[in-house]
Amino acid sequence: METTIARKTRDFAATFEDLEKLAYNRWSCCCGSTSVCARRILIAPVNLFVPPPSYMPIAFKEWAVTVRALAEGEQLVTLRKGGIREPERHFSLEYDRFFLYPTFDHQRPDLVRESHQPELSRALEEGVWTDGEPHPHALHRPGEIAQPDRVRIRAWAEVAAHFTVTDRRAVDALSPFYVWTTDYAEKRLAWKRRHPLHVILLRTYRIPRPVTVKVRDEYHGCRSWLELTRELPFEGTPVLSDEEFERAFEEISSIASDRQMVMA
Repeated sequence: METTIARKTRDFAATFEDLEKLAYNRWSCCCGSTSVCARRILIAPVNLFVPPPSYMPIAFKEWAVTVRALAEGEQLVTLRKGGIREPERHFSLEYDRFFLYPTFDHQRPDLVRESHQPELSRALEEGVWTDGEPHPHALHRPGEIAQPDRVRIRAWAEVAAHFTVTDRRAVDALSPFYVWTTDYAEKRLAWKRRHPLHVILLRTYRIPRPVTVKVRDEYHGCRSWLELTRELPFEGTPVLSDEEFERAFEEISSIASDRQMVMA
């Protein structure tokens, strides 16, 4: 009967023989010899087993009610000037695709248009609270609700176009493509008046199954970009058909492109 040691020795010899053959077929010998040299054998295993580079998925932070609107195709643009925790408090579009991270930081019901008010309570589904979900009435009381322990990532987006505007009329004309009040959008434009407002047109995709992500301390505060600590796939279906998105793209471009389009 073959012993365990003998079997392992045989398996190791077979594995080494396979590697030797693979090395001979794949790598050229530095000395020009037709025999398998030691250097060729050493190179092959190193290159064969290099793990793929790791990365941290990037997420774009936005109000939970806004993320929900983007994931439902009810909002197509987002507006940015910059956050307190961003370099020099200026916004920079650093990525061309990213996951959408829902937050309840500074989310104000009075700055969501009346027709979209019912979505505020539904947006609570974007968070997971260990001690129980806040009552919907809490959304309309002074002060912010407690932040969830986890949030659900249900969509990702790619940048279809990027404009900067300084004209209030352009911000008002874009109102069919966002769920905030025009007063709120104008306030974003007015903040740091010397700097233009970034208008980012997003093509949003719903991922097949929402993924929960732990809310970390470094995620809090006024910042646009987050590094998530778990792998997420860029897969799913667009929330609008190609035809629907193309029509919206043309309309939004006609409003914003005569101001200034940011070239990638």
